[in-house]
Formats: sequence, C-alpha cells, structure tokens
Amino acid sequence: MLAMTTRSGKAARLSAPARREQLLDVTARLAAELGFHAISIEAVSGQAGVTRALVYNHFRDLQDLLEAVIDRETSRALAQVSETTLTDLGEGDPLELMIEALDAYLNAVRSSPTTWRLVLMPPEGAPPALHTKIAAGRAAVLQRLSRAVQPLTDRSAGPRDAELTARVLSAISDEYARLLLTDPDRFPPQRLLQHARWWLARTPAAHQ
Repeated sequence: MLAMTTRSGKAARLSAPARREQLLDVTARLAAELGFHAISIEAVSGQAGVTRALVYNHFRDLQDLLEAVIDRETSRALAQVSETTLTDLGEGDPLELMIEALDAYLNAVRSSPTTWRLVLMPPEGAPPALHTKIAAGRAAVLQRLSRAVQPLTDRSAGPRDAELTARVLSAISDEYARLLLTDPDRFPPQRLLQHARWWLARTPAAHQ
C-alpha cells in the first residue's frame, strides 16, 4: 500500500512539502505501473490515504498534478544522467571510461526505477508533455556525449562521426537499462556490464 497511515488508519500528518512529494510519488507509481489513463484525483487520494480535498489543496486539478509529476521525474532523470554521462574519452582508457559511465548509469536506473520507467518506457496514455521533455533531455545528453567521444573519433582510422558514435552508445545504454528495469533477475547489472565490456572490446575505436 502506498499510503502513509497511522495505527488508527488515518493518514499520517505530514508537512505540506512532504505531502506534496507523497502525492507525486503515488502519481508517478500509478503512471509507471498502470499507465496515465489510470490516474485520477480519486485514484491518487485513495492510494495516498487522503481526501480528494487534500489533493486539491496541493494541485489545482488533474492536469496540474500530471504536469508536476512529469516535471519532477524528467528533471530527476536528466540530473542523474548528467552525472553519469561521459565527459571526455581523451582523459583515460576509453574502454574503462565507457564501462564506468555505464555502471553509474545502471546504478542510477536501479535506484530510481519509477522515474526511469516513465522516461525509457513511456506508459500508455502518456501526455505529449512527457514525450516533449524526454526528447529535449535526450538531445541534451546526445550533445554532451558527442563532445565526449570526439577525441576518440578523431583518432580513429574509420569514419569520424562523433554524433553517430554517441547515438549508438546511448541506444545500447538505454537498452541495457530497459532490460534491468523489466527483468532484473535475468539481466542484473553484472551481466550487462560483462556484455558491454565484451562488445566494446571488439570495437576498434575503443583501443585507439
């Protein structure tokens, strides 16, 4: 049960900021598990163990609630991925730097599964605003990743295309993350990292 209740069954007293975060947590969980079509003020209040009036004390209406949860979750994802994205493959062994970045990314995904389910696997009925923010965040990450791999592609004897290299690395990393989210027992981080090391070791550019 998502609600925070006392032994008497009543909703626990929370500060206004804490209550707002709880309502956003409930909404995000409902969206990730059931889809946005399952979200209503009634559903959120029921899961949180509070009245509909209390939800309206924090959010004008359902649209305001959805916008708030989208803003929070996409901001969290962008902050986490910004901390784990490669910065410069020219600063050390490219293979080890890529593995370290992937390890950090997978740890971020594992620590915030609800956030990353919404971002990597937008659920049924997701508002256009979510897709727009996801696209903007992905563009920012790709731009940063392109700059990071530029030294690697400059030293490569093959086609020097940092943008495509960044897109391929990003796509592979996101697929690893989806596998971790959907079937963590079958695809634990250790297995994913072992495969990444095997695959990257066979990429000529990683040894430049």
